[in-house]
Amino acid sequence: MMEHISLDRLTGLIAFARAGSLGSYTAAARALGVSPSAISKSVQRLEQNLGIRLFSRTTRSLTLTPEGRDLHERALRLLREAEAIEQAAAAARSEPAGVLKIAAPLPIGVHILAPALPRFRELYPKLAIDLRLGDRFVDLIEEGIDVAIRVGDLADSRLISRTLAPHNICAFASPAYLARRGVPGHPGELNAHDCVNFRFQSSGQALRWSFRLGDRTLELVPDAGITTDVSDAVAAAMAAGGGIGISPTFVAAPYVERGLLMPLLRDYFVARSAITALWPESRRANPNVKAFVGFLAEIFPSDPPWDAIIRAG
Repeated sequence: MMEHISLDRLTGLIAFARAGSLGSYTAAARALGVSPSAISKSVQRLEQNLGIRLFSRTTRSLTLTPEGRDLHERALRLLREAEAIEQAAAAARSEPAGVLKIAAPLPIGVHILAPALPRFRELYPKLAIDLRLGDRFVDLIEEGIDVAIRVGDLADSRLISRTLAPHNICAFASPAYLARRGVPGHPGELNAHDCVNFRFQSSGQALRWSFRLGDRTLELVPDAGITTDVSDAVAAAMAAGGGIGISPTFVAAPYVERGLLMPLLRDYFVARSAITALWPESRRANPNVKAFVGFLAEIFPSDPPWDAIIRAG
């Protein structure tokens, strides 16, 4: 007689598969929406049930044992089958419902997505939104994300993509700072100014400022008096008179509208990249994803209102 798998053991297999793919209990917990201790306990119980060690653990790393590697691909196949069942059920629905998991960079989430989500839920009240923000690179398939918003390099043959809007940046400073220190007319004059710069959380590297000078590009990392790893903090420091900084136009636009920041050196900037939506091939027929991608076209027009504010400023 076939032995029925217990719910506890099935939970352990899911935790094991996610932790093995993502390399840590913390990342697996984030993907599954539980605590790291819950993942750890589930894996430990699975190891006890199976009678083998699945991971070699240190304070800094989590690696699969030889036995764990043999079982990991089988556990992933189990997850893929469960995913296929879930997507088939979703495709059979005519109305969006359930939970939609969205990943996006923090500033895009705060300034564009979050303010629009209440209107989206008015259209689809049976749909709950799980919005995950940060500049950590998210593997949509491994972490079960339905739709991701990204800027920059998007190469992944497993994903479907749609360009939403240009991702423009510009230099800004407060009127008070410019009255005190003068308005630079050329990027070469920036070395005489106080600067505020952005540092990427994922890499720890400071933002390189790029300017188009005729047929060549000038790149520099300013000697910044203030450096921070959150775009909103860059804008807030500039608005308080901290100096000249670079900001995405959608972050700076509300400050420009209120007269707290002025755009600078606009003729030297070019569109850096595009804001893009991505979703797994397995979600192609999912009504939740279809509804949200259609909604994204409304909130990310080809000529965004935040760019119009900067042009007027």
